[in-house]
Amino acid sequence: MSAGPGPSEQARATARRAEGSPVTRIDFHFNAEHRLHYACRVTRKARAAGKRLVVFARDSDRLAQFDTALWTFSALDFLPHVYVDSELAATTPVLLTLDGARAPASDVLLTLDDEVPPDFDTLFARYERVIEVVSRSDDDRARARARFKTYRDHGFKPTTFEVAGRE
Repeated sequence: MSAGPGPSEQARATARRAEGSPVTRIDFHFNAEHRLHYACRVTRKARAAGKRLVVFARDSDRLAQFDTALWTFSALDFLPHVYVDSELAATTPVLLTLDGARAPASDVLLTLDDEVPPDFDTLFARYERVIEVVSRSDDDRARARARFKTYRDHGFKPTTFEVAGRE
């Protein structure tokens, strides 16, 4: 079973690019005290709004920690999720992936990576919204600023949200 983008997802990405400018909304959530816990809250909020998500990180340990966090961060919430190569991926609203190219188009891409994703302009075109969660760490903030600048330099209009104290 291939979990990569299919013809309709590729057509959607092509149509967005043909419009002349990126339309994907990119939001940076800065100063999260606990990056993965905050990412769980973002996931819960998106699911409550009926959105499907893909969560991307190239660091397998970080993605495994997020997987565990989704099971444990709230005793009252169940957020169904699987890795993108699971046989249940087609019917599960939250997909985890180490390779953005293998993930299907969806409503939201939540990226927990430290660097700009490969082929990000094509990848982002498959989503209505991209969310980047940034911790209070100086190193994490510096890497996020570099990603922000790269996205802006490629025609996106990223926005920032201060989340300290809202966790």
